[in-house]
Amino acid sequence: MNQIMSRLYGWRGRILQIDLSNGDIETFTPDYGLLMDFLGGRGLGAKIVYDNGHIRDALSPENVLVFATGPLTGTPTPASGRMSLSTKSPLTGTIFDCNCGGFMGAELKKAGYDAVIIRGRSPAPVFIEIENERVELSSASSIWGKNVKETTRLLKMRSGGGRVACIGRAGEKQVLLASVISDGTHAFGRGGAGAVMGSKRLKAVVVKGSGGVDIHDTEKFRQYRRTINRLLIACPTISKGLSVFGTPFLVKITSWMRVLPVANFRMAEPEVDFNLDSFFASEINRRYRPRRRACYSCPIGCRRERGDGIELPEYETIGLMSANIGNDSYEAIVEANMLCNDYGIDTISVAGVLGCYSEIRGERISGKELVNLVRAIGECEGIGAQLGAGVKRYSSAEGSPEKAMHVKGLHLPAYDPRGVKGLGFSYATSNRGGCHTRAYLVAPEILRKPKAIDPYTLAGKAGHTKIFQDRFAAVDSLIVCKFALFGAGEEEYANILSAVTGEEYTSEDLMRVGERIWNIERLYNIREGFTRADDTLPARFFDEPINGRVIDREEFRNTLDEYYRMRGWDENGVPTADKLRELHIDVCE
Repeated sequence: MNQIMSRLYGWRGRILQIDLSNGDIETFTPDYGLLMDFLGGRGLGAKIVYDNGHIRDALSPENVLVFATGPLTGTPTPASGRMSLSTKSPLTGTIFDCNCGGFMGAELKKAGYDAVIIRGRSPAPVFIEIENERVELSSASSIWGKNVKETTRLLKMRSGGGRVACIGRAGEKQVLLASVISDGTHAFGRGGAGAVMGSKRLKAVVVKGSGGVDIHDTEKFRQYRRTINRLLIACPTISKGLSVFGTPFLVKITSWMRVLPVANFRMAEPEVDFNLDSFFASEINRRYRPRRRACYSCPIGCRRERGDGIELPEYETIGLMSANIGNDSYEAIVEANMLCNDYGIDTISVAGVLGCYSEIRGERISGKELVNLVRAIGECEGIGAQLGAGVKRYSSAEGSPEKAMHVKGLHLPAYDPRGVKGLGFSYATSNRGGCHTRAYLVAPEILRKPKAIDPYTLAGKAGHTKIFQDRFAAVDSLIVCKFALFGAGEEEYANILSAVTGEEYTSEDLMRVGERIWNIERLYNIREGFTRADDTLPARFFDEPINGRVIDREEFRNTLDEYYRMRGWDENGVPTADKLRELHIDVCE
């Protein structure tokens, strides 16, 4: 250890722990080795959730919520404005982390904390107020029952401009698709973290800070920061794609590659009477002239909003709420997206379960019906109560589990794995379920970054998946935006991490941190009962061709065997004792 805890750089060296059951609030100093080994964000959250032990019910008081920042949060490091939220998911039963952009993470660091651990269940609705040393639980009786935008407005007024992370009515009703929303539009999405927050009768966390984050070597920091900014500007995917059009620039690319989901992943392209043109980013820019919005310390600025301030949907929302359900109205998706944010529900999971609903019913979902169904899910009323349980539970209740496009209970995002097979393999092996961001093979298979790899084969994908999973586990713990990795890489972020903290990190060190995180998440899921059988995809992708392509079952099994060997796991996907010793992981029984 090169530093003493009284003089930390990057980290603040303080974690808040709040027990809602009895109102106890304490601050403790984490072990410095813990910060070195897990960095922060997702890694720190995973370790805390793992150490919390086995719990049967994710909506019980025994579950924890961990809001965590990283060592780069609150510094001017490019694209370092994200924050992580970790828990056991009530939707999937897996360990789960979700992260969102915006300004909440930087505000928590300015208030003097690396993380907030929330335990127990309050006897009555409350919200947490954090302003530097002042931490209080306040009654939420006057805002319980309100949706996100109104709650955020009222709490910002009360705090004088503090940052707000809250649930809407969906979280209060413990809808399993419920998210936590920061400052009205930034989502800790997927997995039902909002339902966990609602089960604790916690309406919101409000943070206001006035401090700063110390940087060990400011001159080197400025040098590395300039390098990263130059690389981001030089990357066409960022400077000519994300910065100009936002994430919807992917719609045209995925439709051209025939991997945009159509009719609940049953078709490669829409029927002749369905026109995708209104969903293309160039058309959206022409019609709406949207305003560009950026998160804290972000030069990319991928978010978009209309002139009246209404947030515009991102790629995943458009991809799954359009041809996947048969809706041809972009305006309806804008309204549905806004409603999802206001109720606090995950747009990907909502759109996914609606794709299943559409197939079971045998009818497209019109724009007007889409909006009505989103509202019903948010209110947990009528068919919305069934849909809000998620695609796995809904399809099983309807006697049609084969129509549910999920892995481990989490609905797949808007890329058909038959046309991006490495990405599909990463869905299957993801620790949190069907998710594109765990390995983000969108980058090499679709956007050809950092280099192009063949999307139509599983050959070599065991290695690519492991590398990208470890890479982004570390990225989610620093915690920085994945889009920045289109331009910069592990070496650049290892350099700037070293300058910030005064500890020497190499790109190999970051990858080792990522591998450690991935293994402890795997151990959690094994403890919760997950096995090799859960590392798979829906049968549709093995049995029903699109463009003459399916995923070959034998090749998939062989790739899974290879992946386990590369990870140092046994044939059942269990980390070996040798691997755990190598990663300095102590198993908690």
